[in-house]
Order: sequence, then structure tokens, then C-alpha cells
Amino acid sequence: MSKEPIRTGEIVVFNIDGREIPIVHRVIKVHERQESGEVDILTKGDNNFGDDRLLYAQGQLWLQKHHIMGRAVGYLPYVGWVTIVMTEKPIIKYLLIGALGLLVITSKE
Repeated sequence: MSKEPIRTGEIVVFNIDGREIPIVHRVIKVHERQESGEVDILTKGDNNFGDDRLLYAQGQLWLQKHHIMGRAVGYLPYVGWVTIVMTEKPIIKYLLIGALGLLVITSKE
């Protein structure tokens, strides 16, 4: 992650306390406290109606810098759906791993 300040409109990868899967959403508000230099960040998914406060840990209204894991540098539409489907339907994940394993075993070199 670069040292550049996070700006409104950027797409960031962040982790929420108590969740193991990172989330990739757009920054909609950045609030910097002048006295301490701390930065509060509010995010929102592009296809979501409201901000992400319902996704944050209970009682948490803003993200801090330690929640941010990185910034998006490219765009691949619908890739996030793969992680959602594999999380909600583990059988698909196992079928995919099995198919890849079978491909490795049967490939000739």
C-alpha cells in the first residue's frame, strides 16, 4: 500500500474485524482529524443502496487506516461473484478444486 493519502472515489480493499474475507468497495467519504492526523474512511459498494456501516463491526461507523489492506489497480467485472458463490455454496469450490486436480493428474508432459 502506498503512502499516498486515501481519496474519495478510490477503490480500496479492506478487512473488517471478525470477518475473514476482504471487501473491495469505493471510498465515499474521508474525514481527517486535524489535531491527531487520524483518518476516518467510509465506503460503499457501487451496486449497494447505502453505505457500508451495516457491514462494519458492531458500533463501528468508520474504517481507519489499519483496516485498509490495499487499493485497486485494475478492474475485472463480476470476479467478486466467484468468491461469493464459493463461500455460500462450498460444493462448487470442491468441484472446482477436484476438476483442477484431475486436470493436473491427466496432463501429459
